[in-house]
Amino acid sequence: MSGNEPAIRNISDTANWAAVYRARETERPDALFRDPFARRLAGERGEQIYATLPDKDRHSWAWVMRTYLFDHFVEDQIKQGVDTVVNLAAGLDARPYRMSLPVSLRWIEVDLPEILTYKEDILKGERPNCVLERVRLDLSNVDARRALFEQVGRRARRALIITEGLLIYLAPDEVAALARDLASPRPFQDWALDLASPGLLRLMQKQVGSHLNRASAPFKFGPAEGPGFFKPHGWLPAEVRSIAKTAVRTRRAPFLLRLLSFLPESNDRQGSRPWGGVCLMTKRGA
Repeated sequence: MSGNEPAIRNISDTANWAAVYRARETERPDALFRDPFARRLAGERGEQIYATLPDKDRHSWAWVMRTYLFDHFVEDQIKQGVDTVVNLAAGLDARPYRMSLPVSLRWIEVDLPEILTYKEDILKGERPNCVLERVRLDLSNVDARRALFEQVGRRARRALIITEGLLIYLAPDEVAALARDLASPRPFQDWALDLASPGLLRLMQKQVGSHLNRASAPFKFGPAEGPGFFKPHGWLPAEVRSIAKTAVRTRRAPFLLRLLSFLPESNDRQGSRPWGGVCLMTKRGA
């Protein structure tokens, strides 16, 4: 990284950044999950980003809890009969390789061509534990994503959608449009997503927002309605897991966070407090 080069150059760099935290968690003796591919996937670029950004260790628990909770929802939904997982903006996620999955499970990764090509190069020679497909697609192309969703819907019986780390980079109207598109195919019954309150969004913008703004990837989405934002667009909150409360339960929370975690949980508005969670949404009327 040159002296004039920004820590984060584009939105795809955030995938390398996230992989560093999965790698560091994997190397702990008390790891909550193991991702033996994360260090390779993070690469030199991920380490450079990690070393450059402020408070890099202070918030590692939040990255770990997010991955841990998404793992929980994936495992639980597969037990309940999901036969297809659609991972939108999949980035450098290695769940098809690192998780114990049914060999018949169909896992579809959707992301920009550059990030998927990089990922394939790093993981060549590795074997996924399920049927893995990769789709090179810019999700901002509405017609293309609708065509993909329709195609996947014709082949799936029951699908789980994953949008880990995606929605925060979208404007509210873009999130609403995506939610409506995802509600259209009949087999799209469940959707795992992460969410920030307005208070947390402001805090994150203050801490690392300048780096992301320079990369034209600002944080945008932190709805005042909380998980209730999705109700008019076809989705209801079925299960909401607070990242802070999960960190306390797994003994990963810093002291101040332990105090904040005693605040009441809610499936709806989170107010101005810095709240983050991972939600399982179910299609309204399903």
